[in-house]
Amino acid sequence: MVEWKISEGLTDYREAETFMETRAAQIAAGEAEELIWLVEHPPLYTAGTSAKLEDLTDPDRFPVYPTKRGGQYTYHGPGQRVAYVMLNVGKRGHDVRAFVKDLEEWVIATLDEFNVKGEIREGRVGVWVTRDDKPLTATGAKPEDKIAAIGIRLRKWVSFHGISINVEPDLSHFGGIVPCGIREHGVTSLVDLGLPVTMDDLDVALERTFKDRFPPLESN
Repeated sequence: MVEWKISEGLTDYREAETFMETRAAQIAAGEAEELIWLVEHPPLYTAGTSAKLEDLTDPDRFPVYPTKRGGQYTYHGPGQRVAYVMLNVGKRGHDVRAFVKDLEEWVIATLDEFNVKGEIREGRVGVWVTRDDKPLTATGAKPEDKIAAIGIRLRKWVSFHGISINVEPDLSHFGGIVPCGIREHGVTSLVDLGLPVTMDDLDVALERTFKDRFPPLESN
C-alpha cells in the first residue's frame, strides 16, 4: 500500500529534498513502501532545470533553491499544499508522460471535489481555471489563472518532488518570479475563488481521489 504522511508546521526545503532522495532510493531498492508526503514550506522560490534567470524578478525577496526537478521557477509557502510523490513509475507502466498525465488528472479530480473545473493547456504546465468573474482579456477571451503546479524528477524509475495546490497562500508572493515562465496569466487559489476550503479539506480530497489514478501495486 502507498503510505501517507502529513507534516505539521513548515518543513525546511533542503530537509525535504534529503528525505525524498533517501526514500526514493529505498523504494527503488525494495526497502520501503511508496509514499505521498503532504507538507507546507516557509516562503521560498525553487528553480527547476529549465529556469531562466530573467524570470527571477525579485531575487532578494525569499530564499531561492536550485533543484533538479523539471520545470522553471515556482513559489512555495504557507497556505499552499505540496504533495511530494514518491512512487515506483517503473512498476506503474514505465511511461513518464502517462505518469504526469495521471498526476494532472489527480489534481483535476481533487479540485472537482470542490466544484472547481481544473483544466490542462497545451504548452502551459500545471492546472488552470477559467475566471468567469473577471473581465475579458484584450483578445476577448476569458482570463485563466493557475491553481496548481507539477514538477517531478525520476531516479531509478522512482519519482520524487510532485504537485502543489494553492489553498490560501499570499498570492502577492508569486510576484517575485514569473511562475513557470508564463507571463500572460495569473495565479489563484481555492480561497481566492471564493471557496472556504481548509488544508484538511484538501488533504481528505487528495487521498480520496488518489486511488482511482494510482491503484496499489500487486505484490511480487
